[in-house]
Amino acid sequence: MKVIRFLLFPFTLVYDLITTIRNFFYDAGVFKSTSFDIPVIAVGNLSVGGTGKTPQIEFLIRLLKKDKKVAVLSRGYKRKTKGFVLLNDSHSAEDVGDEPLQFFKKFYTVSVAVDAKRVHGIQQLKKTVNPDVILLDDAYQHRKVKAGLYILLTRYDDLYIDDFILPTGNLRESKRGAKRADIIVVTKCSKDLSDSQQEKIRKKLKANSNQQVFFSYIDYHEKTKGAKEIALEAIQDYEIVLITGIANPKPLLGFFEGKNCKVHHLNFPDHHHFSGHDIKEIQAQFEKLSTDKKIMLTTEKDFMRLADRMHGLHYVEIETKFLEDQEKFNQQVLHYCNKDS
Repeated sequence: MKVIRFLLFPFTLVYDLITTIRNFFYDAGVFKSTSFDIPVIAVGNLSVGGTGKTPQIEFLIRLLKKDKKVAVLSRGYKRKTKGFVLLNDSHSAEDVGDEPLQFFKKFYTVSVAVDAKRVHGIQQLKKTVNPDVILLDDAYQHRKVKAGLYILLTRYDDLYIDDFILPTGNLRESKRGAKRADIIVVTKCSKDLSDSQQEKIRKKLKANSNQQVFFSYIDYHEKTKGAKEIALEAIQDYEIVLITGIANPKPLLGFFEGKNCKVHHLNFPDHHHFSGHDIKEIQAQFEKLSTDKKIMLTTEKDFMRLADRMHGLHYVEIETKFLEDQEKFNQQVLHYCNKDS
């Protein structure tokens, strides 16, 4: 695979040229970027998937929803509907996408909408729900909107600074694009990442004087949800069929292996639409297990696509937490959202 990607390097040069020209035209004002009179926060990454955008959006929702009327706008990846859709209780993951549905089901006081055309989506949200602040999910490269605050995520074990542009690497644009960020969050760190290691990464990223760099990790809820609650402290007593359709399942798999769990991992592509055949194969794998203490376990995002089609399914809820300086992060976000109020 690495050899094939290396051979594709000429295409990387072409892709780099195209994205660089595009960004230059936006920066120079040749291409129009639309600004809005309410706070708009864009969360995204330079690489393709797996940096923890969903838990980061949820962190921002929790931070803001007590005092602000919050709306989330997503593209709604792989959804079957078109145009602007404001989520309601009748929608499924196929209608609107798994991540938007997760936000909607988890935070009933928050408006969630999908629209591939983000400018139009923001305009519709202002007309329909008139939010105080809009969170743009996976919108770092969506230059047609000029957000007021950009939060760039990069995974600890796959920093954008070490990567190459597609198709040789996984970057959607040059690492030079990081200059647009107001905040850079290094995600999925180890909980015991030392101050010296953090400083080493800061120097490597070469953030400018206007950028703040933070470090976060993934924390797991103490109990599974779904079919029934099982304390994670007791999860090693169960044999697990783990079903994942996410970009990077390694941290979750490592979490359970670290608890000495016996895990049978069924790995599917990111945002996978599970077919009837897939469901039968999963259930067949589960039925093969001879023990009575067995569970089918999945991610919260995958649960959005599987819950209505499988009985007895559990999921693990995750949450972004900061290693340190969380209050500093909070204050920067709140200051931006309150500066014109």
